[in-house]
Parts: sequence; structure tokens; C-alpha cells
Amino acid sequence: MAFKLSHADAEDLPVNHEINVTPFIDVMLVLLIIFMVAAPLATVDVKVDLPVANAQPSATPDQPIYLTIEDSGRLTVNDRQVTIAALGDAIDELAGRDIEQRVFLRADKSVSYEQIMDAMNALRAAGYLRVALMGAEGTGAS
Repeated sequence: MAFKLSHADAEDLPVNHEINVTPFIDVMLVLLIIFMVAAPLATVDVKVDLPVANAQPSATPDQPIYLTIEDSGRLTVNDRQVTIAALGDAIDELAGRDIEQRVFLRADKSVSYEQIMDAMNALRAAGYLRVALMGAEGTGAS
């Protein structure tokens, strides 16, 4: 069996100047599938038990405004019981309509997050954006 190799046969083949992208597309599709499978696994529900804050308490003003949410859901501004609708007016009376006044918000442990957000939304609607959340003082050691 003899083969004939000549230079004329090599010149007959056309030169292909295009990039073959099929392997790149295959790799990208495999990576896409891997990320589609791995992304839901990366997000997990994490139960969080927050520790007691051990930060140094900041100085309070001479006449602080305390908004207290009791476990029954009752709102009090300093010692005066108010409704959520009258919250802005009650703080206006104490702050002298000074919207830069900081409001100290303290709530019972059993108060729902929704009740706290309702109170903060009422404060925001009244123009009070400086809200300090208060917590129990502790050592922070677990």
C-alpha cells in the first residue's frame, strides 16, 4: 500500500479562519447548570440567637424621650399612654417639634417585630428619624 504525498494536495484545502465556539458553549452550559444547582444550596435559613450588647452606653440628653412598647402592646411616651395614631403628636409636645430629637425605643422581649415596625413607621411619618433602640445591659459573655 503506497501513499502519495504531494504538495499540491495540501494547497487544495481551504484555510479556516473562524473560531470554533462549540466547546466554549458546552463549557458555559455546564457551568450554568452547576451554578443553578449550587445557588439554592448556598442560601440557608439560619436561626439567630443574638447576644446581649456589651457596648458602652452613650450619654442621654437631659430630658430624653422614651417610647415604650409593653408586652400587652400598650404604647407609652415617657409616662403617658398613647395610641399609634397619636404617637407623633405626643412626641411633638415633648420635643417641641424638634425633629432632630432622638427618641429612645424600648420594647419587651415578647413584643412582635411587627409592633416595633409599626411604631417606627409612625415615628418616621411624624418626621422623627433619629431612633435609638435600647436593650438590656449585660456582660455579653455566653
